[in-house]
Amino acid sequence: MKHFLSALFALTLFISGSDKDLNAPPKDYSAENEKEITDYLTKNKLTAQRSDSGLYYIINEQGTGKQPTSSSTVTVAYKGYFTNGNVFDQSSEAGISFPLSKVIPGWTEGITYFKEGGSGVLLIPSRLAYGSYNRPGIPAGSVLLFDVKLVSTN
Repeated sequence: MKHFLSALFALTLFISGSDKDLNAPPKDYSAENEKEITDYLTKNKLTAQRSDSGLYYIINEQGTGKQPTSSSTVTVAYKGYFTNGNVFDQSSEAGISFPLSKVIPGWTEGITYFKEGGSGVLLIPSRLAYGSYNRPGIPAGSVLLFDVKLVSTN
């Protein structure tokens, strides 16, 4: 009985500790993300535009085809990486197709700045990505950078 009570107490402690973590308010990484992005731009001598949402983007080539809307389905070739250069995801050169309404807000907004054939870089603060939640290979609060090429708009 003594072991049972000890195990029950330990289990209660473990469960209550995890509940507190799940109920904690999300952390706001806005200030840290803004500094990280502006430091990255300065270090790499890049000039980017900043939207009202806080998304930074660089248009290397505007493109000449159709321009998508936030409800378009697009095909995009991309490489996703952190400001330290570590790559976390990459498509083939042919790209991958998806509805812009089904991806992170930074992509939904950012891809609409390009026309088909256009390319550039999206610098996405965590609030427009995964916020204060960990994702496989992406820590909470991460700034995400994407080299993108808009292959087509459907």
